[in-house]
Amino acid sequence: MSEHDLNWKYVDESVVEHDLVARARQHSLELGIEPVSPAVGAQLAVLAAAARAESIIEVGTGVGVSGLWMLRAARSALLTSIDTETEYQQHARELFAEAGVAPARVRLITGRAAEVLPRMNEASYDLVFIDADAPNVIEYVEHGLRLAKSKGTVVVARVLGKGRVADPARRDETSTAFRTLIGELASSSAVSTAISPAGDGLLQIVKLGA
Repeated sequence: MSEHDLNWKYVDESVVEHDLVARARQHSLELGIEPVSPAVGAQLAVLAAAARAESIIEVGTGVGVSGLWMLRAARSALLTSIDTETEYQQHARELFAEAGVAPARVRLITGRAAEVLPRMNEASYDLVFIDADAPNVIEYVEHGLRLAKSKGTVVVARVLGKGRVADPARRDETSTAFRTLIGELASSSAVSTAISPAGDGLLQIVKLGA
């Protein structure tokens, strides 16, 4: 095992997940959904808490693993979460209820993010989390930056593409989309960005004020 893999494994295994989150993770895997890693969940919780987030929007509900992490850290936040799968969202709803999250704090929207995001209110969210179909990530981030408040944060999961994004010889749609996104953001004066290697890469974008 390489030094990088050892570090990744150590960081992931150093996270202690709440029993309910661990059950949600197992249920997710049984349904064939790849949830965010424990290390990514922990980073999302830190970002939500540090921002004192009151409003969060998420692209990719799954069965609620990432949502549980964020809502446990931002205890008064309202979460809007978008997914194409009604079945997954029903599981998420049940897990949120079991976690003691009031129904009024969660709004689950079933639909395609490309159709839902344009209807969301501009500059209304403290935290935007994107964990959905990678080929459309540039479009989702554009919407995310529109929806984020000034000094709000947009977070994108899986930006390292299991090592493919760092390899310029890789020309598949996903790798190209992530490389283009990272390059464009790095040259923008409107945002500040950083990539964490946690999980499969976590891109963090802060929308700078005037």
